[in-house]
Amino acid sequence: MSSKMVASTPSLSEGIIKKIILTYTYISIWLFFSFSVIIYNKYILDKKLYNWPYPITLTMIHMSFSSILSFLLVRVFHVVESPLQMTKSLYISSILPIGVLFALSLWLSNSAYIYLSVSFIQMLKALMPVIVYSIGVILKKDSFKTNTMANMISISIGVGIAAYGEAKFDVYGVILQLGALIFEATRLVLIQILLTSKGIQLNPITSLYYIAPCCLIFLTVPWLFVEYPLLMAQTKEFEFDFVIFGSNSLIAFGLNLAVFLLVGKTSALTMNVAGVVKDWLLIAFSWSVIKDTVTPINLLGYLLAFLGVVYYNRVKFQSLKASEGQAHQKKDNVVDYVKVNDDEESVKKLLDDRDSNGVKKDDS
Repeated sequence: MSSKMVASTPSLSEGIIKKIILTYTYISIWLFFSFSVIIYNKYILDKKLYNWPYPITLTMIHMSFSSILSFLLVRVFHVVESPLQMTKSLYISSILPIGVLFALSLWLSNSAYIYLSVSFIQMLKALMPVIVYSIGVILKKDSFKTNTMANMISISIGVGIAAYGEAKFDVYGVILQLGALIFEATRLVLIQILLTSKGIQLNPITSLYYIAPCCLIFLTVPWLFVEYPLLMAQTKEFEFDFVIFGSNSLIAFGLNLAVFLLVGKTSALTMNVAGVVKDWLLIAFSWSVIKDTVTPINLLGYLLAFLGVVYYNRVKFQSLKASEGQAHQKKDNVVDYVKVNDDEESVKKLLDDRDSNGVKKDDS
């Protein structure tokens, strides 16, 4: 008995070690792609670097690439299956508005790279929980809580201090980034309302399969009026670099696969924690390599916002765990109820059998 227990201990330890290694591998893959997409987009769009300031066109290139690859993965190679519940009416009523919001979010966020530093953009992104919660309350998806709102205010104050300390503050760039956050937050809330509540789950690949073509078509309208004339004006001077834009699109698509891998194999909480690490790494990279100015006031403000975000994620995680605990308790109660009823039925049947054999119930 003891020898079996001793023999099983090494295998258990190896299993735990393997799980830890795999978790950190998934995190590393996601960090690599997420980090690379942000830096690569900044490199292409920044006028001081590659100097190709056409964010709509860049987003359309990404969506074209993602549309083709996701179609191949879903329809040709059957890596993932498309949801059977998807109908034409559901696509128009649910996928279309989500796709439009996604396109607007990508367009504005890519545009912000032209005017703002990478570090400051990451600081502004700390406002995402504030915007998501506010929109959730407005759309009655979340209930108003004084403690939560106080936390949201603390995050906002932290971002405000960071903005006050920004050396290269650009009003237009901030408006673009805040607009991107608002559209992205609205998209996240609508996913819960229009898809999750209907039992439709889309992973990153199927999301791109349905949403990327929608984004591409929608962006064509502003592109024709805003960037197409500018591109035509410099056609003779510019040659499309397939290596730059091809690798950039591939990394952007790889990020979606990395999200699928990280969330699917670990949890959304792990991704949130990894996101915090990524933000600090990007701020450090922006300061040390790109030579963006990061002031002490910047860091102080972001630190306050960062603490607020960490607290918010902790409260959400505890709430999720409590909900899961209540669900398990209800399930156990149902199982116990069924078990008791089954036992009563068994006893009754046994007593009936004893009566049929001439044995009184009082003798049992």
